Amino acid sequence: MPEEPPSRWELAGPANRGYGRHFAELVERGVDVDGEARLADALLPRGGRVLDVGSGMGRVSEALRRRGHHVVGAEPDAELVEQSRRTYPQVDVVPLPALQLDTATLARHGHSTTYDLVVAVGNVLVFLAEDTERATLARLRDLLAPGGRILCGFELVATKSNARTYSPEDFVTDAESAGLRVLLRAGTYELHPPADDYSVWLLGRETDC
Repeated sequence: MPEEPPSRWELAGPANRGYGRHFAELVERGVDVDGEARLADALLPRGGRVLDVGSGMGRVSEALRRRGHHVVGAEPDAELVEQSRRTYPQVDVVPLPALQLDTATLARHGHSTTYDLVVAVGNVLVFLAEDTERATLARLRDLLAPGGRILCGFELVATKSNARTYSPEDFVTDAESAGLRVLLRAGTYELHPPADDYSVWLLGRETDC
């Protein structure tokens, strides 16, 4: 198997080290950081199966777990995996990038191989390795249960170190090339109209639509 190229997150190095501390401080102060989870919860059946890709320090996974869902986090950054396990010990985290998440790997870790909702929020997609967007979206598509969906969100114009600019047109092209269809586009996780700076997407498998 060819070696995966480094992700944009890895290439940013120390520039991204403040992410986990930032959200830990917000949680400590009681700031509402559950916006993504509230939308995800509304999209799920009770006790739904969720794969949280790029789960970071675990805040979305934990919020969905508290709402009664069966959640698996996937996070390749070792520092964030350690923070997640320390802060939210009841959240299961697979220390792998999205491209290594397949049915055999998830089964080997003792997890479900299909999901009602795959979540990739908080700029996950703009920090993937260059030219792996379509392959990543196809991998996530393959993990959907019948009728399952993908919820993702990212800044359209890069403001973070080493993130890419990802236009709506390019994203839609990549999603369709991966066998997915856009079901919804919004500007926030509260479903405000599409905006120029941030985009929230709900995707479904083309064969389910």
